[in-house]
Amino acid sequence: MKKPIRILIASVIIGAFFTSCATSAEKVDNAEEEVTEAKEDLNEANQTYIKDMEDYKKQTESQISANEKSIVEFKARIADQKADAKADYEKQIETLNEKNSDMKKKMADFKADSESSWNSFKTEFSEDMTKLGDAFKNFTVKGDK
Repeated sequence: MKKPIRILIASVIIGAFFTSCATSAEKVDNAEEEVTEAKEDLNEANQTYIKDMEDYKKQTESQISANEKSIVEFKARIADQKADAKADYEKQIETLNEKNSDMKKKMADFKADSESSWNSFKTEFSEDMTKLGDAFKNFTVKGDK
């Protein structure tokens, strides 16, 4: 009777050993799958973030180009103004041109190291672009009077 009990106990121990090995292997497989899924999610998020950056840069380049075109138009419009008024307008145009150039440089120089730094930059840059756009609108209204 002792022999069958020993065989039974040995069988249970050996079975438990092999079962736990299979469970460990399954755990490794599951962990590898989770890592693979996490990498895919990260790549997808990075692609979305990069696309957002590219789209925003194109949008701001378009706005900056429109501002540059407005500057050229302003200069043409004031060409036949009186000297005093022309000097004042030219000074204002130069200020707007400098601000526009600064915004262009700021965008070109920005190097995003994380999505959060990009979002912070984008928020601040958008506010600055809005202020610059308002300055252009105010100048055209003032210049049209």
